Amino acid sequence: MRLRIGYVTIPTMPIIKSAIKKVRKDKVRTARNQKRALALKGLIKKTRTSKTAKNLSAVYSALDKAAKVKLIHPNKASRLKSRLSKLV
Repeated sequence: MRLRIGYVTIPTMPIIKSAIKKVRKDKVRTARNQKRALALKGLIKKTRTSKTAKNLSAVYSALDKAAKVKLIHPNKASRLKSRLSKLV
């Protein structure tokens, strides 16, 4: 967490115990989400380059899981699945 005053950025640390725990949990969750997003992006790219039913099936599953854990919006998952299915 950072406090920004003009051009100066001052790092701040929460004082309340639960807020400290939340910062810790947020770091872990952010790292996990970035890893999942990167994997999903790679799968989508792979499917766009080599258009096979096996890749499409893997992407469908990954998109549904990403929407389930709220990594992406369900409508975005649906839109991507639709666009990828047009390619195959």
